[in-house]
Amino acid sequence: MKQMMGKQSLELKNEVYVISGSSIAGSKEKEGPLGLCFDRTKEDPMMGMNSWEEAESALQEEAASLAIEKAGIMKEQIRMIFAGDLLAQSIASSVGIMKLGLPLYGLYGACSTMGEALSLGAMAVDGGYADFVLTLTSSHFGSAEKEFRFPLEYGNQRPLSAGWTVTGSGACVLGNKKSRVKITGITTGRIVDYGLKDSQNMGACMAPAACDTICASLRDFARKPEDYDRVITGDLGSIGQRILLALLREQGIDLHRQHLDCGMLIYDQDTQDTHAGGSGCGCAATVLTAYILPHLESGEWKRVLFVPTGALLSKVSFYEGMSVPGIAHGVILEHVPG
Repeated sequence: MKQMMGKQSLELKNEVYVISGSSIAGSKEKEGPLGLCFDRTKEDPMMGMNSWEEAESALQEEAASLAIEKAGIMKEQIRMIFAGDLLAQSIASSVGIMKLGLPLYGLYGACSTMGEALSLGAMAVDGGYADFVLTLTSSHFGSAEKEFRFPLEYGNQRPLSAGWTVTGSGACVLGNKKSRVKITGITTGRIVDYGLKDSQNMGACMAPAACDTICASLRDFARKPEDYDRVITGDLGSIGQRILLALLREQGIDLHRQHLDCGMLIYDQDTQDTHAGGSGCGCAATVLTAYILPHLESGEWKRVLFVPTGALLSKVSFYEGMSVPGIAHGVILEHVPG
């Protein structure tokens, strides 16, 4: 039976459930609007470790273990893991989940990595290649600043267009064990580059990719915005949201009623000094597991298009004056009646 839809999408023919989700977040995230939604929050940004990178690995390790525990399965039942992060060679993921001793596919989609992980994990379950898979990602304010911008000790000023990297990790167990949420479709994103070079305005860099993927998903599945309770992007922030909605209007699509952005949900922009909003792989992952999944599990939302967004830059490409392309992956999540 053909599962390909249009040019970029897949319709899953077998039941692929989101069996559990876990969220571990930092103290700043705890102070935000979703503070009470996270499974666990950490007051110590170092997580008792010696470096920011080790702290991020510890976040992933805890999120992974908690997701498996909440799924009610043994870790040995996990057939494979799909995970990644923002750091060079995805070191937070490889170190963080090494102790699990499970097969791993390391991913890099920048802040879209949770969408990439969910897409590949769902395809593995749908194809009969795994009964259970673990999908996760993370970010850390300290490690991201060190990797991409300036060490924290530098104390540099941040422009109003900049986002605040979320300290957190989100993990999901996918499988064929029935739950209240399932993945029914996937739209794989394309790389979209408008030639922007400002790494402190990643919302603008990623918004065209989000527009491209949302348009492709609606076209491939022959749906309208009203067919979704919410269309939720990853971390465009307030500036990226305005650009996205304007780009969609040019395509004849009005999404202002359905659209939410994880980067705008996780922080209070007025009181937390986060400027454009949240960013980082952990942004979409923690908002998904702490906020989106509960709304779907309760049936308040019946269908959501989850579109994590990523800015595909490296510290090498930035210093060589290259532009910042964007990518976004779409995952359709639906409520399963009891």
